[in-house]
Amino acid sequence: MPDPSNTAACSVCVDMGTTNTRVWLVRGTEVLARAQAGVGVRDTARDGSPTRIRAALRDLILEVRKLGRSAGHTAEPSYVAAAGMITSPLGLTEVPHVSAPAGAAELSGATRPHSFPEVSELPFMMAPGVRCGPRTGTLETISQIDVMRGEETLAVGLTAENIVKPPATLLNLGSHWKAIRIDELGRIESSVTSISGELIHATQTQTILASAVPHERPAQIDLQWCEAGINEQRRSGLARALFCVRLLEMNSNSTAEQRLSFLAGVFIAADLDPLIARGMFVAGRSVLIAGGGAIAEAWQHALQAINVPSTRLADSEIERALLAGLRTILELAHKK
Repeated sequence: MPDPSNTAACSVCVDMGTTNTRVWLVRGTEVLARAQAGVGVRDTARDGSPTRIRAALRDLILEVRKLGRSAGHTAEPSYVAAAGMITSPLGLTEVPHVSAPAGAAELSGATRPHSFPEVSELPFMMAPGVRCGPRTGTLETISQIDVMRGEETLAVGLTAENIVKPPATLLNLGSHWKAIRIDELGRIESSVTSISGELIHATQTQTILASAVPHERPAQIDLQWCEAGINEQRRSGLARALFCVRLLEMNSNSTAEQRLSFLAGVFIAADLDPLIARGMFVAGRSVLIAGGGAIAEAWQHALQAINVPSTRLADSEIERALLAGLRTILELAHKK
């Protein structure tokens, strides 16, 4: 097994998500090169084959190695450290989830080397995800179950880098929105996931509302219109509140950007209220928001309205924590 504690050694780090893959060439805590592509496991689900993600990952690994050499870094990586959806059945290979509560120790115990010569000659160290709730679900218990791949590594790194002081809640806003409770020991205690990020994009581009709102992610949020969307969802429910976006297009002097802010508020309320009921946002527990761009600002505003303070993580903090999480997990795995 490669030794991640050797700060002179290079490695390639991979974070594969549903729609995007990021790759880094690192030496210890130093990032030597970066690359990313808009390819993820959703492509496997659509194609019925992992061919696309394998090719993209091969190219990204070659790219960061080339960028490293171009920048004068002569050391070659000795392994690939990977986390995220790459360890799912839609990724390179399935690595079973570990059960919550789970932190660095539990994740390291389930980390094993793998070989994918069609992607790279380097050995792959694959960090598992975390499963919350019972091992099997029924119609009565399915709401108690949740899974994650990638966010657990971010949570480990946030604690290792002292960016968060447990206990805390991590709200990760990507194609999926995920609220994660981190206990006093820095372990994943529980989580709740929705596909609201994907639903916003689908609503923007694949419904009658496509003419009412921009198709891109919002560059900024009009908080007044966002709050109106939150209130309308609470009055009317999700489907009716979304139709109000169409009515606003037909009957008001609103801009497309204002209507998108309203739409974002609708989806935020649809997730926020059930999360409050589950105790994910409570007094005395800090909330950190990762990702989301302008949507993160809207979430922060919604949390402030219920007297829950939150902090938005910078992209640099998220990157540092994710890489630190991988490093921490692999260092523990090497010692076992």
